[in-house]
Formats: sequence, structure tokens, C-alpha cells
Amino acid sequence: MREVERGVDALTVETVEQQLTFLGLVAMMDPPHREVPEAVSTCRRAGVRVIMITGDHPLTALAIARRIGLAPDAASPAPGGFVPVIEGLQLDRHSDEQLRQLLTPTAPGEADPVFARMAPRHKLRIVAMLKAMGEVVAVTGDGVNDAPALKQADIGIAMGIAGTDVAKETASMILLDDNFSTIVNAIEEGRTVYTNIRKFVTYVLASNVPEVVPYLAFGLSSAPLALTVPQILAVDLGTDMVPALALAAEAPQPGIMNDPPRPKTERLLSRDLLLRAYGFLGMIEAAIAMGGFFLYLFRQGWSWGDPLDWNSALYREATTVTLSGIVVAQVANVFACRSERLSAFRLGWFSNLLILLGVAVEVTLLLLLTYSPLGHMVFGTAPLPAWIFGTLILGAIGLLLAEETRKIAAARLRAFTAMPQPGRPHA
Repeated sequence: MREVERGVDALTVETVEQQLTFLGLVAMMDPPHREVPEAVSTCRRAGVRVIMITGDHPLTALAIARRIGLAPDAASPAPGGFVPVIEGLQLDRHSDEQLRQLLTPTAPGEADPVFARMAPRHKLRIVAMLKAMGEVVAVTGDGVNDAPALKQADIGIAMGIAGTDVAKETASMILLDDNFSTIVNAIEEGRTVYTNIRKFVTYVLASNVPEVVPYLAFGLSSAPLALTVPQILAVDLGTDMVPALALAAEAPQPGIMNDPPRPKTERLLSRDLLLRAYGFLGMIEAAIAMGGFFLYLFRQGWSWGDPLDWNSALYREATTVTLSGIVVAQVANVFACRSERLSAFRLGWFSNLLILLGVAVEVTLLLLLTYSPLGHMVFGTAPLPAWIFGTLILGAIGLLLAEETRKIAAARLRAFTAMPQPGRPHA
């Protein structure tokens, strides 16, 4: 501070910045949320690129980037960790090909450039280029100058607290707490929903195979029909319902944010899912159900080629064995379908109590179908001796162990294919 004498005609730096008295220093800072560095780290593990595009001064942008982990600390830079800071005027001199090269990582885990002093047209150009490169682009912003980029992005996310009305109207989502980590949580939730749908579908499709095989065997050979239509409906509309819904309520799997994003072209009903449901789990269930059917007939003195009256007690008992084989196998299958990669034993038996509730409902319905007069009348079932359930349970245990073996083999195959091979370039 300095008091200037009266009568001074003009104030210049030379006349004012002399004999000053220091009174204090005021600094303004808008720090990032505490959760942001961890959220950025999670994004990197999940294969999600985070790029800063701001209108702030380059030094401010770089300082914030270092605080949240987008740029290495100047005191201890990471190997190859130099991060260029690109200003708007520099970007104007870049051709589209140069911008593409700038936005293309040359090595896994390489930090992206920090963009500062960016005007709305610059943000729009960067977003358009990322989309042209095949990236799925989400943009967060709060101001009017962010509106073009929010509109251009695949997912525009406006700030709900600090955001302007223009940004909120342009965006496809509004972040109510203005916290970047909430976006990362949403990504995890989205991945969980997608994987849970795959679990649900796999579980339901697997039971289709043991329902179809009896009719194929009946039509292509002289085998008796091992399952009736009402019994199929009892599985699809009864015993399978609650366990399938329980799979849809699974919590996020351990390590779900360590996997890269799935390709945009990946289908929900992928080849791997169908092969696992129909060609592996379903075939094992069919073997359990049909094996139980013929085992029971042979134990009761029936021989291949003997006539079997559809109204006889033996036939009703044998079809009930087939129905029970499907349901018991589905009990094991619901635990097998809790993860496509992780062992059911690693997930824990009590981590999803809805699964246990679903199994309890499934078993209760099977007992009602087997031993209640209403079940006998509506579904053509009959009471069964205890020994056949023991046999079916052993088959279900075999299904679970077979799926565990498949997961181990698949994990080893993935690890082998990920290893650098002689003569194959690798980073």
C-alpha cells in the first residue's frame, strides 16, 4: 500500500510501485474434490481416458492436473511422463491429422495432453475428433461455453449445482453433486447392470436345453417323452423366476473396474454367452435330467423298447424325475452364473442373500410340485423316493465343479494369450 500525493496528473508503474507498505496477501483457489484423484486412478485402471479441456491459464490447468493425477508431479515425474499443455492458439495451428496424433496415446498408460485457454470452438473440435477416432466421449461442463461440446458428445453431463441453465438443457445427464467421482461410480454401476443382465440371460437360457432335448429324443428315436409341456411351464414361469431376479441384484464384482471397456460392437447375446449357456451348462443339465429319467425307469424294471403308458404311475414318476433334475441343476447353475470369470467359492455363499432366498423358493416349489395333490393334478407329477434326489444332487455338484474347471481353464488361456510371444511386438 502507498498513499499518493495530491496533484499527481498521471499514475504510472514508476511513480506508484515505490515505497510500498506490505499489508497482506490474498489468494483464491478452487480446489478439486478430495475424491477426484482416486476417481482418476480408477478410470485409468478401467481403461477410461480422462482429458482436461479448460479455459483457465496453462499454469493453473497444469497445477490442477498434477493434483488430481492427470499429470505427473514436477518433482518426481513418471517415466515418459512429460505432459504437453496445449493452448487454444496452438490448437488453431494444428491440422486434423496433427490433432489426431496428439490425441492418440503412443504407449499404454501414457498421460494425455492438458488443453488450456480453450474457446468453445476448440472444445467442440476436440470432441468431434475423439468421436471420429471411434471413442465414446462423455463431456462434463457447467458454463455456456461448454454447451457446444456437451451437445456434440455421446453423453453430455452438466453440473447440477454450478451449471448454467444452458448447460443443463444441452446435456443428456445432470450431475447433482458436481463431483467427478460420481461419474466414475455411475460407470461402475453401468458395468454391473450389464454383467448382471448377462448372468440373468445365461441362467435362463441354460434351462432351455434340458427342456428341448426330451422332445428331440422323442422325435428322433423311440425314446419316451421325458418331459411334459405343463412341467416346462412350471420351470419357466415358476421355479426359475426368483433365482433369476436375484442374479439381477448382484453387487459389483471384485475387479470390475480393472477391465477395459467392452467394444461398442459387442452384443449382449454374444457367441461366448450362447456357447456357455447352450453348449456347456445346458448340455450338462440335459445330461442330468435325461440320465435321471432313464436311471429311474431302469431301476423300476423298464427296458428299452417296452411300451410306457403316459397315464401310468411309472411314467408320471419318471417325468417328475426329469423335472426335478432340471430344477436341482438350476440350483447349482445359479451359483455358477454369479460370475463369468470368478469362482463361486471366491464370491462367498452369503454375499447375496437374495440368491439364497431364490434357492429356497425354488426348492419349495419343487417339493410342492412333487408331493402336493394340486401339483399332481395340474402338472402330472408324482411322489419320488429320496434316493433319486441324492443322485440328482450329485449331478448338480458335478455341474458346479465342471463350471469351476472351465473358469480356471479360461483364466489360464487368457493369461497365456496376454503373454508376449516370441516374434510378436509388445510394449
